[in-house]
Amino acid sequence: MADWGDTTEQDKPSREEEAAVAVTARSESDSDDELVHSLSQLKEKVRGLNKAKLDELLLTLMDECYAINAENCMLKDVCSDLKKDIRKLEHKMRSSNVKDLLCIKTLALYKDLDKLKETLSMTEEVFNTNLSKLENESLQLK
Repeated sequence: MADWGDTTEQDKPSREEEAAVAVTARSESDSDDELVHSLSQLKEKVRGLNKAKLDELLLTLMDECYAINAENCMLKDVCSDLKKDIRKLEHKMRSSNVKDLLCIKTLALYKDLDKLKETLSMTEEVFNTNLSKLENESLQLK
């Protein structure tokens, strides 16, 4: 056994115990205004509180959780509605794109048809010219 003045490894307070003592030593008003950034800080802060204060904080936490959960559900509904709207718009775009593509292809086909008509008329002219020449030549040969 160690004497009063002697210290051993087992007798030394742990870091958590030292922190708890430090938190307990602080005034309650100081600890309420601080932000808690980690679980260990929260544990240290809670060690210095009495049961009534813990009950109050727990009820506040439960209320906050309920509010966050309700907001989360509302946001899920909004997201679901937005996804439906996006699907509708995508479908509309696809059908619109199909219509646009059909219009573009139809215009291209009309242009091709006009070119074919022009080529056909030119070919017909050449044919008629050649036919006329041949008829003239055949008449001249007779």
